[in-house]
Amino acid sequence: MNKTLPTPHCIIDKITAVHRLNVLTLNVHKGFTFFNRRFILPELREAVRATGADLVFLQEVHGSHQQHAVRHPAWPDTPQYEFLADSMWPQFAYGRNAVYPHGDHGNALLSKFPIARFDNLDVSVQGNEQRGLLHCQLEVPGHEQVHAVCVHLGLREAHRQSQVKLLLELLDRLPAHAPVIIAGDFNDWRLKADAVLSRRLIEAFGERFGTPARSFPARMPLLRLDRIYLRNAMPCKAQVLSSYPWSHLSDHAPLAAEITL
Repeated sequence: MNKTLPTPHCIIDKITAVHRLNVLTLNVHKGFTFFNRRFILPELREAVRATGADLVFLQEVHGSHQQHAVRHPAWPDTPQYEFLADSMWPQFAYGRNAVYPHGDHGNALLSKFPIARFDNLDVSVQGNEQRGLLHCQLEVPGHEQVHAVCVHLGLREAHRQSQVKLLLELLDRLPAHAPVIIAGDFNDWRLKADAVLSRRLIEAFGERFGTPARSFPARMPLLRLDRIYLRNAMPCKAQVLSSYPWSHLSDHAPLAAEITL
């Protein structure tokens, strides 16, 4: 009886398929410490690199700022997200949300996997808070599509409710069986957004420990502001990085999770 052997291409796909990802999310606070006392982006880069994360979700990261570039000798010549990516994350995407006379800031994703395409969805509500959802489609071996959405929601409850609705509408447009990772700063200290999102998504810390993580302020986390939500994926590890040096590198403590696809 003849037996059909797999083609070399199938063998390669089987060997290289990725089923675990390390994810990190961090509000960069524009490269400054709490209360903007010190510019620490170079130290932050070393700490982020040490995590070895496959995907890094960044909020409040500068694309440019002419005044800061003059005032701070360590200010990079490249955009902050590109400086953080360095040689470790060959792929990155930036969603510019806030634009002002001297520069701009927004969300960014650093990826060890190719970013097939990305879009920045404006979810700003009338007023002075400019917010966005950075959606990236990733090419992860062994998966037809993997989607990543970097989130930074507003400070006002009514704004967050509208933005969560837009996030769910984006989710509805994605393939039903594709893995989706949604991470960032949700500013949801009342857990009202979590009550809505948890009906359709798994929150990494909620799944592992029963409730979203405390991440703000970084030196003594009390408020549950930052999240990692998953669809068609599961968390196997989740950790708040609140000890030194992280406690001195931003006003938010980063969240790290290992997930299975």
